[in-house]
Parts: sequence; structure tokens; C-alpha cells
Amino acid sequence: MSATSTRAIFRNRPLMTLAAGHFTVDMYAGLLPVLYPLLTNRFELDLKTVGLVALAYSGTSSLSQPFFGWLADRYGTRFTGIALAWSGILFATIGFAPTFPLLILFAALAGLGSGAFHPFGAINANAVIADEDKNTAMSVYIMGGTLGVSVGPLVGVLLFSLFGVRGTAIMILPGVSIAIWLLFAMRSVAITGTRSKSYIPPVVKHAMPAAIIGVIVAVMMLRMFPTLGLQNFIPLWYEDLGYSPSFYGALATTIVLSSALGTIGAGTLADRYGRRAVIMGSIILSLPAVWAFAEFPGRWGFVTGAAIGILSASTSPLLLVMAQQLMIGRAGIASGLLLGLGFVAGAIGTPVFGIIADAFGMQNAVRAQIPIMLLSLVAAWFLPSESKIRSIVDDRRAAELRATTLTPAD
Repeated sequence: MSATSTRAIFRNRPLMTLAAGHFTVDMYAGLLPVLYPLLTNRFELDLKTVGLVALAYSGTSSLSQPFFGWLADRYGTRFTGIALAWSGILFATIGFAPTFPLLILFAALAGLGSGAFHPFGAINANAVIADEDKNTAMSVYIMGGTLGVSVGPLVGVLLFSLFGVRGTAIMILPGVSIAIWLLFAMRSVAITGTRSKSYIPPVVKHAMPAAIIGVIVAVMMLRMFPTLGLQNFIPLWYEDLGYSPSFYGALATTIVLSSALGTIGAGTLADRYGRRAVIMGSIILSLPAVWAFAEFPGRWGFVTGAAIGILSASTSPLLLVMAQQLMIGRAGIASGLLLGLGFVAGAIGTPVFGIIADAFGMQNAVRAQIPIMLLSLVAAWFLPSESKIRSIVDDRRAAELRATTLTPAD
């Protein structure tokens, strides 16, 4: 991709507005791990139990995304800003939960707003970018969320050191303010949905390369399962090692910020060498990075953690573009299904990571991520190339052209 095309992507105002919303909603997810040390002391929790907070937030967000993706395809995306406001308001209540069950409830309700925003935002982003810029432009949109996650720990360290656990109340401000901006800025861009559109031939409506979609989902889940678990438990691991909140907050931010930089690089490389090659290459290089992160904790963690972040960044935007291209007319469901199930895997991986850490120690829990990454490499081998996707899309369009010559009665 040329420098001119890259500059044009960053000047795409609707895309950058959506990226700002993505930044804000994912900043809440970045705040959660910094809350864990406070929650373990307040409610006397162990590692696997505190992981239920992440499961409640991320699990609710993930499981609801396919449903909200269907709503986006059917009824449009004009509620994108409302979803962001809901997430911000409910997240603010987490620090005021008087009991652990209510804490779980508040986290789950906040997760619903995130679950709605992600497919709404992704389908809007898909609509405002040109076909030839899909990989890089979608990477820019995903980068917004990644930056939000990376900033979250630093914001959390500042807020919770000043106000304690009730510092979550301050986080109502960015959610509501950016939500209002989205509601006004995206009025002319929001997708209207297919509810009022003309008849869609069943042969086209239901034709879908299920096996290939299954491979894409599998790669997404296998990549997210270890990644989120690792990110969520860095504060607790480094607190046990005797490091200060400023140290492990900066480390968590370094890892996720590196992911943001890697996201752009992955999109650019995919435009040149193909998505499948970039994804497989990133998995292969991630293996020694994760091993080194486990074996050499401390200051070296900034180097190995940055490598993990850069290499793990390629998966989400590239797989998302694959799914949206293959699921013609169902970009919302594609976004919700892929992002939702990916984050389901990550949400499940968090308490599993905690169980391994309780039983065998945090260092061994990090080492346990390597076999899962090997499985993701096997799955990635079966991902389709760009030419294969073009062939599938052309066949479906030809089927649609033939079907449009028939009436519903035929």
C-alpha cells in the first residue's frame, strides 16, 4: 500500500470516529486487570475466583455479540453511541458493588454494552472503507480498541491510587461524552439494515462456506484464549514478584500498546504478502516470545512482552476481514460471531489461567500457553488465501445473478 493510501485512511473521518469509540469501550476492558489486586483484598478472593469478574464482563460481551450482529444486519447500526454510553455507565457502578455477586452482575451488564458496540462498530467500519484498503483500514479500526486496552491499565493505576476501587465512577465521563459524539457524527453513515430490503433468493441467502468460516473462528478462538489470560494476570503475577503498581501497569500497557503498533504493520504486510502468510508467521514467531516472557520475568518482560504484543496483533483484523468478505450481506453476524467467540475463548481462558496458576504457579501458567499456540498454528494452515476467497465470492455472486431471474414463487 502506498503512503498516499495510508494517509487517506487516517483522514477518513467516519473511520477515525469509530476508532475513537472503539478506543473508549475497550479502555474499560484494560482497566479490569488493575482492579484485581483491590478486589482480591476487598472480597478475599483467590486467583480463579477473581477471574470470574473478567468472565462476567468479557463472557457477556462475547456471547451477546452474534445476537447484536444479527440486530445490526436486520435493523441497522444507529444505536452504536447508545451501546457505548451503556457500557460506560454500568462500568462506573462496578466499584460500588457491596457484595461479590453484585460485582459480577454489574460487570456482566457493562459487558452487554461492549457486546453491542463491537459488531455495530465493525459493520460501520466495513462500510466506510474501500475494498482495496480493507486490511489496513480495518487494522486502523482495531488499533483504536487496542490502544484503549493499552491505556486502560495506566488510567486504572492513576484512578485507583487516588480514589480506590470507587474510582470507576470517573469512567462514566469518557463513555458518555464519546457516545454523544458518535450519535451526532455517525447519523449519515449508520447502516440501515436489511429489514425493508427486497427479496433475497434463498440459494444466496443461506449459501455459506461453513467449513472455512469454522476454521477462521477456530483460529480466532485459539489465539485469544492464551492472549487475554496472559494480559489479565500480569498485574497479579508481578505484584507477587514484589513489583510496584507503576511497574506492572507500565508493563501491561507496553504489551497492549505494542499490539496497536503491530496491528497496523500486520494490515500493511497482509496487503503485500497475504493474510494467511502473515497470520502463520506471527504465530510461529510468538512461540519463542512467550517462552522467553515466562522464563525471564522482570525488566526483560518489557522486551519479550512487546514482542508478544506485536506478533499477536495480526489475528483479529485480518480474520475479521476474511469473515466479512465470505459472509456476503451478513457483515454484522460475521463481526459478532468472530469477535464474540474470540472473546468467549479469551474470557474462558482467564479463569483457566487462574486455575493453572493456583495449582502450579503463575510462571507455569504462562508456559502452558505454548501448546495452545501450536494448535492455533495447525488451524491457521487451513485458512483460505485471497484467491480462494475471491473464487468463493465470485461463485456466490454468480448464483445471486442467476437467482434474481427467478421470482419467489418460482
